[in-house]
Amino acid sequence: MRSTTLPISVLLYLVSATTASRNTTCPLHHYTTHIFSADPLVIYIPNFITPEESAHLQSISAGKFRSSQIADNQGQQQLANTRTSQSTSLESDEIVKCIEQRALDFQGFDTPRESLEPLQLVKYGESQEFHSHTDWFTSDAQTTEEYGGNRLSSFFVYVSASEDIIGGGTQFPLLDAPKSEQWCKWVNCDADMEDGAVFRPLPGNAVFWRDLKGDGKKGYVGDGRVIHAGLPVQRGKKLGMNIWTRERHLDAKYRSSAA
Repeated sequence: MRSTTLPISVLLYLVSATTASRNTTCPLHHYTTHIFSADPLVIYIPNFITPEESAHLQSISAGKFRSSQIADNQGQQQLANTRTSQSTSLESDEIVKCIEQRALDFQGFDTPRESLEPLQLVKYGESQEFHSHTDWFTSDAQTTEEYGGNRLSSFFVYVSASEDIIGGGTQFPLLDAPKSEQWCKWVNCDADMEDGAVFRPLPGNAVFWRDLKGDGKKGYVGDGRVIHAGLPVQRGKKLGMNIWTRERHLDAKYRSSAA
């Protein structure tokens, strides 16, 4: 049976499993949500992943990171000094599949698994950063039918961060800084007003946003208001995770191997 070949960490993770929607069996997981911005839609999600899931992600990605790349104007992937992190894509084992399902269900039950890109882990050490960018593409080469169109939505999940970390926040320069002090445990309220919103790298938490605007009938366009940056890590290190959903189905060769 397949269950006998699973690593012990996965078996322990699934021991308290309950049957979730879409025929996926995952442990019951609760998280809260806070709307940071209604337009553009940006939602903060404390406890989006568990410490056990974080440990698993770190374990299965060990030794697999390579220098991160960006897509140029022709859609070709290349190294750039604007993105100095390291990254790796994940295959969908039992635990990863539960995180994928959580991200899909968060967006509503009409979001198909076939629209989900492989999850990507990104590792930042001291002085490493990702300059201001959007997750949606301007190149037609990256939004063809086999790619499932453009990126409709994004999560950035803080998988881990060293206790001594300074810097490394996620900046949305065009969002208004928060007014309520209740945000200050998750957002850097000491940042200058012109810096916009800077989310702190707090392990387990996530930020979700919509990359495109429109109703899907007349077509979507990229929303420039969700431009964001991974600020330099001044001390310590962090590990994040990108979860991207496309407008339509990705061709099977662009999905994770077990999707």
